[in-house]
Amino acid sequence: MYGCPRCREIPRRLEHLINVINPFPPTDRALRDPNGLLAMGGDLAPGTLVSAYAQGIFPWFSDDEEILWWTPCPRLVLQTGNIHVSRSMSKFLRQSDWTLMYDAAFSEVIQNCATVARDGEATGTWITQEMRSAYQVLHKMGVAHSVEVYEANQLIGGLYGVLLGRVFFGESMFSLRSNASKVAFIALSRACAQGGVKLIDCQVDNPHLMSLGATSMPRKDFENHLRDAIKVTMEEILSDPLCLVPERRRTLPERLGSFDLRSMEQLL
Repeated sequence: MYGCPRCREIPRRLEHLINVINPFPPTDRALRDPNGLLAMGGDLAPGTLVSAYAQGIFPWFSDDEEILWWTPCPRLVLQTGNIHVSRSMSKFLRQSDWTLMYDAAFSEVIQNCATVARDGEATGTWITQEMRSAYQVLHKMGVAHSVEVYEANQLIGGLYGVLLGRVFFGESMFSLRSNASKVAFIALSRACAQGGVKLIDCQVDNPHLMSLGATSMPRKDFENHLRDAIKVTMEEILSDPLCLVPERRRTLPERLGSFDLRSMEQLL
């Protein structure tokens, strides 16, 4: 049946096409209401999550729902060079004896993000047990990272997210003391800026982050930035999403150039 050389190539081409099928629809098919809902179902396997983030897609769902995938437009982002530290926050940082660590308590950070109530909001109920387990795996692979804020060796705030190439995708944050989550976000922005990461994805409008300098960006501009920052073709990513996983597990400081931001004054 495949006697000629060109015919013998057909199965190979078909096999290649199968390997690069995108599990997600084109992002321009996302709904406007609710803003950014793109797909439903699938799984939270490492390859699925990495492929999603590389395309600007993230999971967000509750325990009683199937997995929902989102790509809102516009997208809330922080250009790391534009972090805004107010006068009152600068004064607070100069006077505070809090300290910072990175990837030292990832499990505790994600647990607190799921259970600690926010100002006037419910807890992070979308951080289901399934979600926690999935991001724990990404953390063990060196893809997901946390920033922690401590007071007298007690964890009082932090955030976690995913670093692919030169983009940090923020997922959630928590605070047990006023300003603790803001401090974690400022620390992340300073570290990213030092390490050549120009953009932090903040996903959707959030007054808390907008007060720190986050702004809206059209989806297409965000996706263009992802392509420039990740520097791996989408065909390669879809063929093997884990090609974006570091060859060996490294902490956030190691991945961003071994920065040393530990005290509050270093954030000024």
